[in-house]
Amino acid sequence: MRELFESTIERLLSDISTADYIRSAEGGMWSADLWRALEENGFQLAGAPEAIGGAEAGWEDLFVIVRAAGRYAAPVPLVEMLLGNWLLEASGIGARSGVLTIAAQGTLRWEGERLSGDLYHVPWGRHAEWVVTVVGDQVVLLDMACADGVVPGSNIAGEPRDNLLFKAAHCAASAKLPSAMPASVLQIGGAMLRSAQMAGALTALLELTSGYAAERKQFGKPIASFQAIQQQLAVLAEQTAAANVAAETAFSESGDQLASFSIAVAKISTADAASIGAGIGHSVHGAIGFTQEYSLHLLTRRLWAWRSEFGSSTFWSTQLGKYVCAAGEQAFWPMITHSKQHQLPVAEIGSV
Repeated sequence: MRELFESTIERLLSDISTADYIRSAEGGMWSADLWRALEENGFQLAGAPEAIGGAEAGWEDLFVIVRAAGRYAAPVPLVEMLLGNWLLEASGIGARSGVLTIAAQGTLRWEGERLSGDLYHVPWGRHAEWVVTVVGDQVVLLDMACADGVVPGSNIAGEPRDNLLFKAAHCAASAKLPSAMPASVLQIGGAMLRSAQMAGALTALLELTSGYAAERKQFGKPIASFQAIQQQLAVLAEQTAAANVAAETAFSESGDQLASFSIAVAKISTADAASIGAGIGHSVHGAIGFTQEYSLHLLTRRLWAWRSEFGSSTFWSTQLGKYVCAAGEQAFWPMITHSKQHQLPVAEIGSV
C-alpha cells in the first residue's frame, strides 16, 4: 500500500502542484482542480474505513503522502484532513468527506449545548466545510456554515491561517476524547505532520540546490567542484537525511496513540534542519535565490513557516528536556533505545 501511495501521490503532485500553480494559490485562489484530483484518488480518506471509501491506512503508510505534500508544497489542507479524520474515527464520530481542517488553538467554550469563542491560525479555514477541534475533554466537529466570522490571515509562505469566530454555535457532532488521549492531541499530531512536510521540502531543496551547483559555472568550472560548495552540500544532505529518519520514525511508532516522545524529537530535528538547510540553499544559489521568479523561496518560506507551527523547536525542546530531567539518569538510555515506550506529556500552547 505504501509503495502505491508514494508513486501515485508523487506523480499527481508533480503534474499539478507546479511553481506557477503554487504562486496562484498564494494569491488567494482555491486549488479546486488539485483537491478534486486528490479526491478522485482517495487520498483525503486514506486513513478512513473502507466502508466510507477509505483505505484504512496507518500512520506508517500515510507518511509518504504527508512527505510528498511538503515536497511539492501542495496548497491544500490534505495533511490536516488526514489528522482530523483520524481523530474523528478514534472518538467514534466517524470520518467526513468534503474539505476538513483542524484547529489546535483557540478560546472555544461550552455555553450549555452551544459553543462560543475563537479558533486561531486554522489552516485553510476560509475554504473548509468542517473544522475539528478539542474543547475540554470533547472532540468537536463544527460546520463552517455556523461560523459567525472569518478573519483572514496567512503564514510567511502565503498559506491561509485564519481565525474563526463562533457565537452560540451548534456543533455538528461531539464525543469524549478516547481514554489516554490528551487534550493536546491536535498539537502533537500537527507537529508530526509538519515534521514530515519539512522532511519533504528539504528533500526538494537538496535536489534543487545540487542541480544548480552542478550547472552554474564560475572560472570555467561548475561551482559544485569547489570544496567550499561541496562541504555545504554535504551538510545539507546530512540534515535532509536526519530529518527524514526522525519524521518517519515518529509516524512508524504512532498508531492508536500518537508517539509523543518521538514526535517531539522529530519536530526539533526537522525544525533545526530547516533553519540550516534554508540558509545553505540561499548561500549556494547566491543572488538568484532571492528572486521572486525562481522557485527556491517556495520551499524555504515554507520551511521557515512550518518549523514554528504546532510548537517551535524551543517549545518542544523544553517539553522534552523537562521530561528527561524528571525521569532521572537511569531512564536516559532506555528513552533513547525504546522511545516508543515513553509518552511525553505535552502542554497546550493555547487553551481550546
